[in-house]
Amino acid sequence: MARLIECVPNFSEGKNKQTIETIHTLIVQHPEVTLLDFTPDADHNRTDVTLIGPPEAVKALVLEIALKCVELIDMNKHKGEHPRMGAIDVVPFIPITEVGMSECIQLANDFAKEFSEKTNVPCYLYEEAAKREDRRNLADVRRGEYEGLKAEIGKNPQKIPDYGPNKIHPTAGATAVGARFFLIAFNVNLGTTNIKIADEIAKVVRHSSGGYRYVKAKGFEIKEKGIVQVSMNLTNYQKTSIFRVFETIKNEAERYGVPVIGSEIVGLLPLEAIVDSATHYLRLEKFTVDQVLEKRLLEIQKVSP
Repeated sequence: MARLIECVPNFSEGKNKQTIETIHTLIVQHPEVTLLDFTPDADHNRTDVTLIGPPEAVKALVLEIALKCVELIDMNKHKGEHPRMGAIDVVPFIPITEVGMSECIQLANDFAKEFSEKTNVPCYLYEEAAKREDRRNLADVRRGEYEGLKAEIGKNPQKIPDYGPNKIHPTAGATAVGARFFLIAFNVNLGTTNIKIADEIAKVVRHSSGGYRYVKAKGFEIKEKGIVQVSMNLTNYQKTSIFRVFETIKNEAERYGVPVIGSEIVGLLPLEAIVDSATHYLRLEKFTVDQVLEKRLLEIQKVSP
């Protein structure tokens, strides 16, 4: 079986078509790494990329992407709904097959060191790669965002980066680099313009304010659609399932007389996560992912001569 990792770099541009296309072209030309998903989001003003391939090839391509982001994106001009602190905002490495978490932690360190040396962009390690417990949570690393970090770095000892200079890059900001378990970006849209309702519901489900252990959540206003959104990262779908979080949000919204009008997955997710939700809502008995036709067909193709 091939040695594969996934990387989900997010860069802080979701509107400028020329910048987005330039980075997309850079990715699809790579001979060893496969692009699984490329999702620009104008409201959040960021693009979520999902790559898979051999560890060193993925690291090399993500470094190319990061260098291009530094060249093309100016954080002084960036506005968007999603928290951010850098042009290349986050770079997480995720083990897939024949690769362990320890190797992804080493990749995160190697990437952060090389990237910061080439660009003078300060890098902060998070999740499994964190060197300090207070930097394990990405939300804590990114708190204050670009503007807050710009004001504090070099003055606050707590903001000294793991790699790179103890000062903000003048246009590219800073970057969070990590190693982690598979993450699902899951958003629930509410039929109201009242952002306070989304904020209150986000508090109920997120771990930092007493909610589910593996949920990070924040309320967002989606002005172009005239709605608000509970935007989430589910950091371990096996221990906190999609359907459980969705039902909680739906019940909380009912308390405010607000309907759930839709939900969305940003990027990719494991089949198991969808099967769990289907099993719950259809009340299926003894159903497993092995009963999915496409999964069995893929297994047959793998063993065919």
